[in-house]
Amino acid sequence: MTTTPPIKLVLVDDHSLVRQGLADLLSRGAGMQVMATTGRADETFALLEKHRPDLLILDLRMAPTDGIALLKALREKGIDTPVVILTMSEAAEDLAAALRLGVRGYLLKDMEPADVIDAIRAAARGELVVAPSIAGKLAAILQGGEEPGSAAALVKQLTGRERQILGYVAAGMSNKAIAKALGISHDTVKLHVRHILAKLGQSSRVEAAVFAVQNRAVLGIDKP
Repeated sequence: MTTTPPIKLVLVDDHSLVRQGLADLLSRGAGMQVMATTGRADETFALLEKHRPDLLILDLRMAPTDGIALLKALREKGIDTPVVILTMSEAAEDLAAALRLGVRGYLLKDMEPADVIDAIRAAARGELVVAPSIAGKLAAILQGGEEPGSAAALVKQLTGRERQILGYVAAGMSNKAIAKALGISHDTVKLHVRHILAKLGQSSRVEAAVFAVQNRAVLGIDKP
């Protein structure tokens, strides 16, 4: 019988009580393993290199380097570990900045513990996870400032297959799951997603997913 390896996590939060409590909570979650924790941004690089986690769980409000600055630094160094933000902040600028840096998810610390565990498991599977209470705000941020009709103009650039794949992305499916559903290769799906992002002018799957959810009528897609 094949045993599924645990989801490896690294936690970064500068409040020791919160950090320890979160580590205890996630360690009790079946199939999870907290490899390391730190409250210092400058220790994050070494921990990611050492443990190679499946997910980095990152707070935003840290001193002296905040979570967004740390995430930018990680990406500039070529460290592409998937990141889930876990924060108290619902500030519009924080939400937008995190999404545009391609985070795997954005969760709030006032969520129910079981919901946090479920969301992190989903993120580890490659799904997009967002706290339900802020999904509407995220959509509004990402869609803000667009002229009427611009969504339709962008959608016209997409092929039928790209619209179909965008529908799956909006449903939170990973590239692997989309490939299986459509009977095509994983690399083909990746190529389609790159084309979709380029045509929509988006920098991440999360942005594309929010665009799709808010423009289902224009896209002519339903949930798979």
